Amino acid sequence: MFGKFFSKQANKKTSRQSNDQVDNQQNEVLNFSDTEQLIIDTLASYVSTTFPQGIMVVCQHFSLTQQSKKSELTVSLTMPFPCQGELNELAVSLSVAVNRNICFDISLKVNAVRQSELTGTAGNIANIIAVASGKGGVGKSTTTVNLAYALMAEGAKVGILDADIYGPSIPTMLGIANEKPSSIDGKLMTPLNAKGLSAMSIGFLIEASDATVWRGPMASGAFNQLLNETAWPELDYLLIDMPPGTGDIQLTLAQKVPVAAAVIVTTPQDIALVDAVKGITMFDKVKVPVLGIIENMSYHLCENCGHQSHIFGKAGGKEMALAQNTQLLGQLPLDIAIREDADMGQSDIVENSTGEIAIHYRKIARNIAAQLFLQCDNASQLNATVEYTD
Repeated sequence: MFGKFFSKQANKKTSRQSNDQVDNQQNEVLNFSDTEQLIIDTLASYVSTTFPQGIMVVCQHFSLTQQSKKSELTVSLTMPFPCQGELNELAVSLSVAVNRNICFDISLKVNAVRQSELTGTAGNIANIIAVASGKGGVGKSTTTVNLAYALMAEGAKVGILDADIYGPSIPTMLGIANEKPSSIDGKLMTPLNAKGLSAMSIGFLIEASDATVWRGPMASGAFNQLLNETAWPELDYLLIDMPPGTGDIQLTLAQKVPVAAAVIVTTPQDIALVDAVKGITMFDKVKVPVLGIIENMSYHLCENCGHQSHIFGKAGGKEMALAQNTQLLGQLPLDIAIREDADMGQSDIVENSTGEIAIHYRKIARNIAAQLFLQCDNASQLNATVEYTD
């Protein structure tokens, strides 16, 4: 289409137009056609963990737009899961290859991969992902918070629900421990806003010094109320920070909530891995897909020489993923900055979305969203509709 457009413009030129000007226009047509084909070929052949079969296989809509009288070319994509960071890197590579500015304009259309039986405002949630661990102390809550912010940085609408009724830590990690939820209609609680993240926790309703001394059915009932009596906005993903273990709340979640999938957080340590396997087994028994494993505290990076020290063991998460026939979604370093941010209610992803720590979390977040679509969505083989516009 672009070739025809430029050719017509050339035919309208008067006879006074120099041969050099005509040649320049013809070169412009050729170059744009080559660029166009290179972009299409690159999107089709590009393969990564997020796009194991290429980008065009999962892309729902694709168009090319040339800015008038500018060399910038905008590639518009409608994607079924957030992937902005990876496509930004691809755009830089393409810009260098064709010697012109290539910009990716990403629109998200995240659909529910599981038919929802949620009612009320809980029905605004497209996909619920449980973040679990077999034992405590592996950094599950810290990982959940940072993954939520990472999904936001990738362009998704995200919420977080603290299901750890006995030890809620999400309010502190979000920096809003002293805030209380309000209610517009006296029936539903309005989730608190933490830098754009919609959040709800039992920790917002009780004093920090109080102990929640409840039997299993009471804790499960409280979890149900937090989910179903919160005025959730429209969300692409709701991450649920699960308590450690395989008890009542986990069973309630599996039986009464349409969880799309689960993610297991562990450390490379053998003791943590044994309990993490129990978590996978539990989700298998209740028919909740496990997208993969996140290996937290995988290594410590020396600030002086850059040497990696595997304090809690090496490659435990990778070996476990192979043994359990699942994915290793990523490995996170043991970094003091992550601990300090969690204690202070901050996140480096919000403050520096392109920093080294943020890049780790954003890559894992993309992997989670991609695996949710690829493993669970019936439309994962949908081909793109290609359009060309000027």
